[in-house]
Amino acid sequence: MEMQLQWKCWMLLFLIGLPEFGAGSRILFMGPFPAPSHWLWLEHFQNDLLRQGHHVTSVNNHPTKHPHENLTEIIISPSFDIPKYFPKENIFSMQFVSDFNNLELWWTIGLMTTEHAFKDPKVKKLIESKDDHYDLVILEQFFHEAFLMFGKRFNCPVVTIGTMGYADNIDHAMGILTPWSLIPHLLLSHTDRMTFGQRAYNAYLSLYDAVMRRWVYLPKMQKLAEKYFQGSIEGILPNVLDLERNISLVLINAHRSVDLPRPSMPGLIDVGGAHIQKPKKLPTDLQNFLDNATYGVIYFSMGSYVKSTDLPQEKTAQILKAFGQLKQQVIWKFENDSIGDLPSNVMIKKWMPQNDILAHPNVKLFITHGGIFGTQEGIYWGVPMLCVPLYGDQHRNTIKSVREGYARSLVFSKLTTDDLVRNIETLINDPQYKRSALEVSQRFRDNPIHPLAEATFWIEYIIRHRGARHLKSHGAFIPLHQYLLLDDLGCLLLGAFLAIWLPWRKIRRVHKWWLIEESSDKLNEG
Repeated sequence: MEMQLQWKCWMLLFLIGLPEFGAGSRILFMGPFPAPSHWLWLEHFQNDLLRQGHHVTSVNNHPTKHPHENLTEIIISPSFDIPKYFPKENIFSMQFVSDFNNLELWWTIGLMTTEHAFKDPKVKKLIESKDDHYDLVILEQFFHEAFLMFGKRFNCPVVTIGTMGYADNIDHAMGILTPWSLIPHLLLSHTDRMTFGQRAYNAYLSLYDAVMRRWVYLPKMQKLAEKYFQGSIEGILPNVLDLERNISLVLINAHRSVDLPRPSMPGLIDVGGAHIQKPKKLPTDLQNFLDNATYGVIYFSMGSYVKSTDLPQEKTAQILKAFGQLKQQVIWKFENDSIGDLPSNVMIKKWMPQNDILAHPNVKLFITHGGIFGTQEGIYWGVPMLCVPLYGDQHRNTIKSVREGYARSLVFSKLTTDDLVRNIETLINDPQYKRSALEVSQRFRDNPIHPLAEATFWIEYIIRHRGARHLKSHGAFIPLHQYLLLDDLGCLLLGAFLAIWLPWRKIRRVHKWWLIEESSDKLNEG
């Protein structure tokens, strides 16, 4: 027994001495887009990697509130000032801009925020570092393709996290050609049962996206990559399109219960709902407010980018008037105390633990801007929603929520007190909305494993298998004419043509010869 114990001790000491045993991997985690909501979601993945013992170097715009001994932060400072270039005041007056304008807006923001991050001295230092080593690069899949060059810089696999859901270019990177007859473009809210007109528009928008992205947007990203990485990587820099094709794994903010079924690859993993955790204990004042609301509580938040304090004063007054007419209590995320006289049934706070509030059984309604993260939280906790979309994917999310039967919507620029009161009362008093919300919630919760745990497993899988090239199709690397068998089809058509044309030509020549001979014989007889 003593000999066995000594042997086990020596074996344990030997294993601990191995370089990879008991030590986490070194991960470069990058979220260069400055929107707070994006990072609040991404940070869940980073924190779970830290809990697993990995060493994370994080490039982002938001310093952590929970320092960790394995976390090294590279904070982009100052953060890119989106309102300076895209004023918030314009958001409240528009109803819906065109899909083509939306695409060009995302491309422009992506290029601007990418270069802004590259100009940061700390990011430059990271690019030029000689001694750094990483086992994996993780990047938000959000119009920052030049950042894929970090995978080449550190000679390691790349995992991306698709914040907005699936897109055609993600499919292409994994070797799938998106079927436009069934799968609507990222910006569209169509189902997989599109009409003729919807299919035609979807194909037009998708083709426009593919062509402009390939020949206009990506070349600009390439120039940024060459500008900031030239000299840090030996030899000719790879094309960002090739780097995109070499992405090992994409974690997608989508869920089978609320998103359309579509062709997939093992390297595409749905992680919708990864940010939703068990509710924590609420602050005492909030807990009492929720517990003691006889007729229930309505929770109202406009998100983290457009704040309630940004609303025009006349709209704030209309909303307060509507809330004052309700018998329910109202919790409103309002970022300062300058709102004026509050109705007795309304509580305002600068910050709200949204997930924990929505989890409370006394919450009857969620008034939201329709952002994807808040929408998923409302779905998970089975709370009907009143959506007031403002920009971006909020319109798409809202249309899908209304179609599923657990939400209604209002146009912000046309919002009135009466409309607000009527829609709130309908959503609370008509049982079909709560019933639909609970049905979708049951589907959304029915997972074999928590999405965050699944994401961490696959990230570690990529590290263990050094890129795991077997998770994607070789279709990502072959030309379109080969993918569609156009070369084989061309050869088949050519063969068919020759098989018909050559005999026909021979027959014509014989027939012509016969006619000449026949004419000659007649002349001789004459």
